[in-house]
Amino acid sequence: MKKSNPALKPLSRRLRKEMTPEERKLWFLFLRDYPIRFYRQRVIGDYIADFYCAAAKLVVELDGAQHAEPEAALYDERRRAEMEKLGIATLRISNRDVNDRFSDVCAWVTHTIKERGITDFGKFSDM
Repeated sequence: MKKSNPALKPLSRRLRKEMTPEERKLWFLFLRDYPIRFYRQRVIGDYIADFYCAAAKLVVELDGAQHAEPEAALYDERRRAEMEKLGIATLRISNRDVNDRFSDVCAWVTHTIKERGITDFGKFSDM
């Protein structure tokens, strides 16, 4: 898989401007000021990741109800496999969890980052 498909750049920019309510919540209330840098709508190969942390090689994907459909599930699995080939883990989080269990979602992201070997959070070392 190539590093980044430049044809997807305009779409990724548009998606940054048109985030879903759940993406907005996760970004503005948690990831934007996270001590480890996250990017929104990052082009990786032939895919656009909702959120990407290069330091942890972690993609965070928010899933709405459409991801339960068989075709979407197959697409998500292909995408996960391609990311895995690049050494990138994928954390899939449902929109429902973002809305109903936000603190658990935040804790899960932090736990996964630590599992990926990032332990130095600078002044936020108690995370």
